[in-house]
Amino acid sequence: MFTQHHTAHWGRWREVGDRVFVRRNKTLDVNAGLVLGDDRCLVIDTRGSEREGLELYRAVRSITGLPHVVALTHSHFDHCFGTAVFAENQPDCEIWAHERAHADLATNGLQQRVEIASWLRESGEEVLAGELDAVRVTPPNRTMAADATIDLGGRQVVLHHPGRGHTDNDMVVEVPDADVTFVGDLLEQGAPPSFDHAYPLDWAPTLTRLLERVGSVIVPGHGDVVDPRFLMRQCAQIAEVADLARRLPSHLDDTDLEWHASRLAVGDQAGLIALRRAQEHLAELAQL
Repeated sequence: MFTQHHTAHWGRWREVGDRVFVRRNKTLDVNAGLVLGDDRCLVIDTRGSEREGLELYRAVRSITGLPHVVALTHSHFDHCFGTAVFAENQPDCEIWAHERAHADLATNGLQQRVEIASWLRESGEEVLAGELDAVRVTPPNRTMAADATIDLGGRQVVLHHPGRGHTDNDMVVEVPDADVTFVGDLLEQGAPPSFDHAYPLDWAPTLTRLLERVGSVIVPGHGDVVDPRFLMRQCAQIAEVADLARRLPSHLDDTDLEWHASRLAVGDQAGLIALRRAQEHLAELAQL
């Protein structure tokens, strides 16, 4: 099994498999990935602004001069708002994502930019908010629904959608010959799972299916590299949320939900958001 390194080396490439690299970035503790083939390289996620995207692009070029392909694990800004830099520096660049990520960015990308910039300003992060204002939202130009294979020359990488979880458009990047899997925000290390746009009732079954095919080295969307045992633990925590949500009366208000959330392994803040989301989905199911 891969051994975790608990001291973060911010902004440096770390080789976690044969010609497979992770760059852990201090802002939001978000990860970016790089996979080298003989003919092309694959960049996994582009960070949260064009300044950050340019920083990542230069970091990629410090490792390789190969033409690049981009894979976006999902449509949240911190994983994809640097994409314009990669498209600009290589006009024929393939940008891959799930088909629903394309739809979300094409339809809601500008609104997401406005909302995140507003949130940053309210948090006193005026400089970062200005960076968001300038982002050119760049939807993918290649999409997948189930599986797709990218040939990098001498090695193939598989793009896989295991089901709904953190979003409805999570895409996993598998590097079979290196036994490494990039899972985006389907897993988070060092912080609770994020449920704001999640599907708590579906998430644990999605992770259970994913367990059958992940490598021994798993790169989460945020935090340190983990292994299948970590996936199993986080799956159990998310399953606990879904089990509780199904047992609770549908009419509970936030005060009652907060009391129940405080007893969840994911923590009270994440648990409250998760229970609210689960209630919404249970109500939808009841109307079918």
